[in-house]
Amino acid sequence: MEYRFIMVDAPKYHRRSIRMKGYDYSMEGAYFVTITTFQRKCLFSEVVNGEIRLSSYGLIAHEQWNRLQKRFPPSEFTTFVIMPNHMHGIIHLVRGAGQVSKMGHEKIPSLRPYSDHNVTPGSLGAIVKAYKASVTYRINAIRGYTNPPVWQRNYYEHIIRNEREYKQITDYIEANPATWIEDRFYVPGII
Repeated sequence: MEYRFIMVDAPKYHRRSIRMKGYDYSMEGAYFVTITTFQRKCLFSEVVNGEIRLSSYGLIAHEQWNRLQKRFPPSEFTTFVIMPNHMHGIIHLVRGAGQVSKMGHEKIPSLRPYSDHNVTPGSLGAIVKAYKASVTYRINAIRGYTNPPVWQRNYYEHIIRNEREYKQITDYIEANPATWIEDRFYVPGII
């Protein structure tokens, strides 16, 4: 499959928002996302000899990422890793995600109406919100409480602009378990 990359001029000035001002995050393209657990608590896995060992919560995070493909077709969610206290993934956003049937011609309604007017259905923000909500719901059901939260507020995103960047980010995601001790999210300890 051929992917479309977005050409964007780098911002010249510091901005308060972590999103690119004026950018439409429902545009087709590849996006690198990082989502961190609340207070970087190691909920999802442990890394042993460079290999990920998912906890029961990590299995939920893994399963829900895989479910995004069914929830937001025809977008793709193939490259990702669930680390102890964060996850990295690449989202190939395709216009109409979450609104086009598998037949590709019939509009179908979203699973739930969006009450958050700041999130466009099918956008990067809507996908990340859906992922975080589904993981949170399942983990809270198991642990029997909602506080502390599962996730930090917000998420990091990077618009992937070309094949070279895509390759670098894919390599970074795949190597993340082997370089866990040097990772900026590294927290010593066990789950």
